[in-house]
Amino acid sequence: MDNKINAWLYDILNSIDEIESFFEGKPKNFLEYQKDIKTKRAVERNIEIIGEAVNRILKEKPDFNIENSRNIVGTRNRIIHSYDNIADDMIWSILINSLPKLKVEIKNLID
Repeated sequence: MDNKINAWLYDILNSIDEIESFFEGKPKNFLEYQKDIKTKRAVERNIEIIGEAVNRILKEKPDFNIENSRNIVGTRNRIIHSYDNIADDMIWSILINSLPKLKVEIKNLID
């Protein structure tokens, strides 16, 4: 695999790991998340990084297969360009439903 693509895959994996680290030792609780502005911003930033890494991969190799890649890039764009329209429940859904699946997929691509 191309070294640049491999580096971007690791960026995705590292961002997911960082998001998970925000919840170590405690249950993931949506109401607590909503109250914690630092964690919210940190999660959003890592989702931006994930989206940018996917975007770079697709620019380098348009046929590279990452499930929901266009949605990932679209979410990155929404967070960056339409920050005032980002709903906590949308980010929470990504955190709970999408990131675990993406993590498995990225690990498989790296291996």
